[in-house]
Amino acid sequence: MTSEPPVVGEPQQQEQKSLVRRFGPAVVGIAAILLVFLVLLPRIANYSDVWDVVTGLSNEALVALAVATAINVATYGPPWMAALPGLNYRQSMVLTQTSTAISIAVPGGDAVGLAASYAMLRSWRYRSSAIAVAVVVTGAWNQIVNVTLPMVALALLLLTGGTSTLLLTAGLIGMGVIAFLATALVLAFRSDQQAQVWGDRAQRVANWALRLVRRKPRVGWGAAMSRFRGETVHLLSRRWHVITLAAFAGHLTVFGVLLVCLRATGVPPSEVTWVEAMAAWGLVRLLTAVPITPGGVGIVELGLSSALVGFGAGNAEAVAAVLLYRVLTVVPTLVLGAALGLTWRRHRAPEPA
Repeated sequence: MTSEPPVVGEPQQQEQKSLVRRFGPAVVGIAAILLVFLVLLPRIANYSDVWDVVTGLSNEALVALAVATAINVATYGPPWMAALPGLNYRQSMVLTQTSTAISIAVPGGDAVGLAASYAMLRSWRYRSSAIAVAVVVTGAWNQIVNVTLPMVALALLLLTGGTSTLLLTAGLIGMGVIAFLATALVLAFRSDQQAQVWGDRAQRVANWALRLVRRKPRVGWGAAMSRFRGETVHLLSRRWHVITLAAFAGHLTVFGVLLVCLRATGVPPSEVTWVEAMAAWGLVRLLTAVPITPGGVGIVELGLSSALVGFGAGNAEAVAAVLLYRVLTVVPTLVLGAALGLTWRRHRAPEPA
């Protein structure tokens, strides 16, 4: 007589699925990071050679790296200042450094960082609608710049006689993304009536999902979308040029850190021009828009190092430059974010905006 195998009950199956959903992405991310740093990156350059490059930096190079890093950090706040009238520079730095540090350090950090930003701004007595407009505008401009720069780099690379099939593909993807965003914005914001229609549609979809989980339906989304459209159009009509300038400045100072790192580690323009460096940088930023690992750790290092070596940089110098770039664009924000995150309640709230 054979015994039947134990049957896994439904509660146990649900618990296992819940554990997979909760910890699965983190496990995949950690595995990807370990694979990159322990297996793949050492195949590009031996870490001892990379260390020799880093320890051999001149005093002038160290000063240039410090200046580039300080300029980059200083440009975090202005996009929010432009999108949220009344926010001063000190508050914008507290806001952006804290939320960015959370986004880098915490699993699912983008959502948590956004929640932290909302909590800080509400404590500073900003209206929820003004915060929502600022979130959408800064997020949309960030994505537009993120896909525009690889396209600019592609155009410059082709004009200077360079070729890159991968970059060409990324440029086409970028053009598609920009076209999609532009179409969505035009459809949603071309009139109050159109905004109300889209709000009502979104409400119907949301209520359908809420019925599945036996939650109360939502109402008033159409009117709220119409008001949101009015505030957004009013903001952009007065500040679109400032918002655009601030967004581009913020991204370009990040690229500036990479360019200084390349020159500091001994990658001259004869090996990798600034156009090729921007092409590699823009491509990797576009490809890491989907967060496989927190802050793209591992993915950025591998992709950017490979691209730079492909353009002609020495292996050890390319890896050294990329690792320096990552340290200088991540660690200062983590440190400042941790420090400022402990003091944000001490900042005096501005007048309601």
